[in-house]
Amino acid sequence: MLTPPPTLPFPIRKECPPGACDCRRELLLDDPQADLRVLRLTREEEKRLIERIEAIASYAELLRIGQRLEEQLGIRVTIAPGPNEVRTVRGFVIDIATVPGLCRKTRQAIPAAIRRCLESRPEIAFAILDAHDLLGRG
Repeated sequence: MLTPPPTLPFPIRKECPPGACDCRRELLLDDPQADLRVLRLTREEEKRLIERIEAIASYAELLRIGQRLEEQLGIRVTIAPGPNEVRTVRGFVIDIATVPGLCRKTRQAIPAAIRRCLESRPEIAFAILDAHDLLGRG
């Protein structure tokens, strides 16, 4: 029999169906010292986050959102050019650090939203390349 989750002062993400996710949510809830910030990302909040990521208008804004994800939820996002030639946004490596409690679907949805943002605003993709000194400027 499953034990009920502890009472928290904020709403948390509902549990995924058994076998559908590898988030290890129960280990997070069982540990009294665990960082529970990631559980604040409910499905509704995730939808808002994805919409926000897709609406990013500049490289600076992308960096701010990445910083806020880490500060507020403990989710670290890294975006870098892949090891091969970057011809499209598929050439970028977008990595979400594995965090207990972060749903598998969310780990896929955030990079997909970032790719859609980069496809619609190529200037952000060029800024990422420039930040990694791949355009040979400077």
